[in-house]
Amino acid sequence: SMPDGVFVEDTVIVLDEVAVITRPGAESRRRETEAVARSLEPYRRLERIVSPATLDGGDVLRVGRTLYVGRSQRTTDDAIEQLRAIVSAHGYTVVPTTFHGCLHLKSAVTQVGERTLLCNPEWIRPMEGLEMIAVDPSEPLAANVLRLDETIIMAAEHPRTRAILERAGYAVETVSMSELLKAEAGVTCCSVIFGGVDDPPPL
Repeated sequence: SMPDGVFVEDTVIVLDEVAVITRPGAESRRRETEAVARSLEPYRRLERIVSPATLDGGDVLRVGRTLYVGRSQRTTDDAIEQLRAIVSAHGYTVVPTTFHGCLHLKSAVTQVGERTLLCNPEWIRPMEGLEMIAVDPSEPLAANVLRLDETIIMAAEHPRTRAILERAGYAVETVSMSELLKAEAGVTCCSVIFGGVDDPPPL
């Protein structure tokens, strides 16, 4: 009854101090958040984005103590301000970000290094103070990768962008995403990564 539930990233933003349960932009997805909240409750204090604001986790990119939040058809300015009010108390800065050409911010850009991002430059402008690595132009969806410690997880369907990352010195592992890519989905979409009490496994 919730076929988009595999895209768990959109339902929550997990930080070291708090988990923010989102209010997805697609009304059909809002029932997904309760199961995610129950799963995270043992590990984080929960906060929530409330109506009428909407926010998809795929529009939130964390780099250190900065959260870049994409304005999109799923994420509203009201939600960005609610998020700012929640996380500023924990020392995070929220930076509203503009992109185009794709559904979510993290289809356009994700983190690969401490201050380095992988991006599709057709969909997002350079971000001040950060190094940007461009995907191969023939692989527009390749910017959605997942950084786990020093390893980059990415779709096997993007070999040219994988070669770019490996030439830059990154360790890359791949997983087939052929069906999910048909819905503009990537590895971040299906992941909520966090540490905490007893280091629970990723959702």
